[in-house]
Amino acid sequence: MQALFNIINKPLGWVLEFFAGLFGGNFAAAVFVFTLVINLALIPLSIKSQKSSVQQTRIKPKLDELKKRYGDDKQKYAEATQELYKQENVSMSGGCLPMILRLVIMMSIYWLIMQPMTYLMHISADTIKEAAEALNIATNKSGYELLLIDAIKKAPSDFPEIAGKLNEINFNFLGINLTQTPKFSVDIFHDAQRIWLIPILAFAAQMLTSVLSLIMQKKQNPDAPNMAGMMLTMPLLSLFIGFTLPGGVGFYWICSSLVGGLLQVALQIFYGPHKMLSRERCKELVKECDFEAGQIKKLSASDSAAETK
Repeated sequence: MQALFNIINKPLGWVLEFFAGLFGGNFAAAVFVFTLVINLALIPLSIKSQKSSVQQTRIKPKLDELKKRYGDDKQKYAEATQELYKQENVSMSGGCLPMILRLVIMMSIYWLIMQPMTYLMHISADTIKEAAEALNIATNKSGYELLLIDAIKKAPSDFPEIAGKLNEINFNFLGINLTQTPKFSVDIFHDAQRIWLIPILAFAAQMLTSVLSLIMQKKQNPDAPNMAGMMLTMPLLSLFIGFTLPGGVGFYWICSSLVGGLLQVALQIFYGPHKMLSRERCKELVKECDFEAGQIKKLSASDSAAETK
């Protein structure tokens, strides 16, 4: 699986390195701009997926009618459904490919953030493994490269080859070391750490985009089921997992939630179901008017020919 993702990870790693170079090696700035650019590049896929979803909504009444007619006969219902999609020129899997591509790219970005030594600094796997073994850091642990970076910075003279490349990248964000992993404690007054801001901000960013998404969903479809309970799931998950992974991963979640969530809200505004269905209806009306105008012209031409005779 990792070898498969390397096909995407390696070229994207060079892009991330390019952005880091633009900002003087600032890892946080590079991740934010990188996330922004990737999400902007994925907008056409999001629009295509949105259009496919709207088309599904448009033919839903007809699908419901077919279900009433052939509900007990699954084979006839499937055949009738396939025929309907063909007649309406709607793809049954139109929204799947954009979603799959987006998911693959997002997973690739996740691994880029988790393994900056491999993809951003291009340090060989053998060198990383040797350093991890020397520092007793398990290579099967999530975010181990970020943990390794933090450990090597404490003893740079022991790993001069790696330390030299680490000096080219700044992993600090507003005084927070993004290679560190937050360690939660109930004694928040004595044990609080600045790194705690990362999972807390990840939670806040997820909550903001979830609330905006819920508001837009209710505005576009008032009859949609109440998803308030589900709205808390991802933010709470981000908060919990954020205290178990290095801050760099949590920072990426913050950027991804804010950039991806706000772009999704913008897409809902400009490509919402009601607007797109209205456009579809306008196109249908224009076709009907053109057809009627053509019929009127034919009748007028026939009448004129009859009068001439």
